Amino acid sequence: MAENLLSVQDVTITYGPGTTALNGVSLSVPDGQVVSVLGSNGAGKSTLLRAICGTLPLHGGSVRSGLITFGGRRIDGRSPADVVAAGIRLVPEGRRIFAGMTVEENLLIGGLRGIRRRQRRARLQEMYEVFPILGTRRHQRAILLSGGEQQMLAVGRGLMGRPRLLMLDEPSLGLAPTVIDRVASLVEVIAEQGTTILLIEQNAAMALRLARQVVVLRAGTVAFAGSSAELRADEELHRVYFGSGGSGEAATQETPAEATGQVTA
Repeated sequence: MAENLLSVQDVTITYGPGTTALNGVSLSVPDGQVVSVLGSNGAGKSTLLRAICGTLPLHGGSVRSGLITFGGRRIDGRSPADVVAAGIRLVPEGRRIFAGMTVEENLLIGGLRGIRRRQRRARLQEMYEVFPILGTRRHQRAILLSGGEQQMLAVGRGLMGRPRLLMLDEPSLGLAPTVIDRVASLVEVIAEQGTTILLIEQNAAMALRLARQVVVLRAGTVAFAGSSAELRADEELHRVYFGSGGSGEAATQETPAEATGQVTA
């Protein structure tokens, strides 16, 4: 059994004097595996990421109890720079690429920490092998890429620093179903190459496809923690959390753009 690379142990987080965002949340991410955290808006997913990344104080939050360890060392309370130096990278929700920069400039920024300068070009070529479309568009401004290509760029930027743990915050957000499938396939390739992944999602179908272990958050607490197979088999959980009748595949939320066919590949 793989050792846990990331461990969140009985963590309670509050904002201000009286708002509890997470209450006694625990989860673990074994080295070399994909673990998904599922939950609707307001479930506590963003708060969890902030606590791991060290950005929680910037949002007025604090860890009231529990601890977070990475590679056996405690990281809750550490600065974002320390967390990055430890080997954690976040691909944020909404991609947040540098729109006015080229594809290659975006990727190189991702390699400023974690690899030496002379290794960046070699790492860049590795990214072009994983994401061939980015190689053909390396000199284009990132804003000219389609939504799916921008998501690939965001993931590639996160991978440039050779992270021990890659955290993906809702990579399916705003993408058409066919594009989501392509992004999921790329995540599968990354995982097969040995990168440990914590996937934060609302799209249950994508999460269950990629993750071996799943944690479901509801109103700041853990509603389910177990294998993806167990979650697929639990018809009541499907009905309550994902609106499917236990068919094994949860419905994907459709954005207004998708409903009108205006999402690009």
